[in-house]
Amino acid sequence: MKNTQLDMGRLAAMDAARATRLLHRVREETLAGRTPPIAPRPVIDASWQRMARLGLDPDQGTSTVLLQRDELEERRRTTLLAEVMQTLTLGLAGIADASLQIMVVTDEHGRVLWRQGNSGVLRRANGICLEEGAAWTEHTTGTNAVGTALALGRAVQVHSAEHYLHTLHNWTCAAAPVRDPRDRRLLGILDVSGPASTFHPAMLALVDSVAQLAEAEMRERHRRSVERLRSVAAPILCRVGGRAVAVDAHGWTAAVTGLAPVDRIPLPKSFRAGRVWLPSLGTCAVEPLPGGWLLRVEEEAGAGEPDAEAPQRVVLDLSRPRRWTVSVSGPAGGWQQELSPRHAELLYVLALHRGGRTAAELAEDVFGDRTRTVTVRAEMSRVRRTLAGVLAHRPYRFREEVAVEVLRPEPPADLLPHSTAPAVRAGVPGRPV
Repeated sequence: MKNTQLDMGRLAAMDAARATRLLHRVREETLAGRTPPIAPRPVIDASWQRMARLGLDPDQGTSTVLLQRDELEERRRTTLLAEVMQTLTLGLAGIADASLQIMVVTDEHGRVLWRQGNSGVLRRANGICLEEGAAWTEHTTGTNAVGTALALGRAVQVHSAEHYLHTLHNWTCAAAPVRDPRDRRLLGILDVSGPASTFHPAMLALVDSVAQLAEAEMRERHRRSVERLRSVAAPILCRVGGRAVAVDAHGWTAAVTGLAPVDRIPLPKSFRAGRVWLPSLGTCAVEPLPGGWLLRVEEEAGAGEPDAEAPQRVVLDLSRPRRWTVSVSGPAGGWQQELSPRHAELLYVLALHRGGRTAAELAEDVFGDRTRTVTVRAEMSRVRRTLAGVLAHRPYRFREEVAVEVLRPEPPADLLPHSTAPAVRAGVPGRPV
């Protein structure tokens, strides 16, 4: 059985040379399948296991094909991170320079878009391909703060021999995700990296705080843009008959008439003016507004008359460890939404049981307790706010005319790995029910 677990505070309290020797021994023994003198941190151990399953060679280099300059500039131009680069730079670049480190900003795919900091460290970073346009996912570079933060969706610090690749053992790094506050979509990773001798356990908290500061700035920018749209839309809605809503380009509601107010209406990626079917409203006449759209809800089709614009296909993507999505598509276009762990479980169960499940059956499937129907109904009510066009109830089910596909991870053990739902655990080989 493994001894006590390693942690950053314990490492920081050690002599640097002793800490380095310990980390190297922990890595060597763990990767060899032996019991190390002290257990690696859980976040590192889990990443090492992912790398082993990928068949990544720990002795390989960190070389990668860089983005072409025009593609790099295009990614910089189109990312929302460009709007908060001043905040990121003021918050971290100077500190990184003074502490002999560099600040790195990547996109949501782990491609380095910007880097700033100590000039000497920037030159050293070129030697490990930590440069603009390089890929730093776990798949390409093994366990590292950028790639592991991408995989987990949370802040991560990786020091010295905690890196999977031997090439990176002289480095230390701390990274945090930056998300779009409007929909929590991952925009990229903020990272501070440097020689292992510059390690400090407080760097992770600093990087995470600056990432949250950037998100707060984006949130305030969005609030002001919705207020501007509201000032334009309010007098228009006063003259509109029937049901209508004004939304920004991302579906956030600015003003509404004749409808129950909601915070956001999911819009297809290829949204356009004209006649469009939306899952939460039905068929709408769409007109452009400065900074958004006016959606006029049309009368519903008569009884027994199918809506030609209704969705035809649903893809439930559970293939990634911590980012689960549902995609809906049809003649009017398609859209995608990220799912919470609970909603991913519920939709997975409904995909398995196309005939439908009652509230009591879903309570048994998800909680192992048939009496928790109130919780199930509340969660399904939230799901159906955006999936009303593809979900029916009494019993809860996907509509018969909708094709449903479930994308599962490889290996099967990574299917909703933290789920305790009996229906999920029963479908994973080797996972106790």
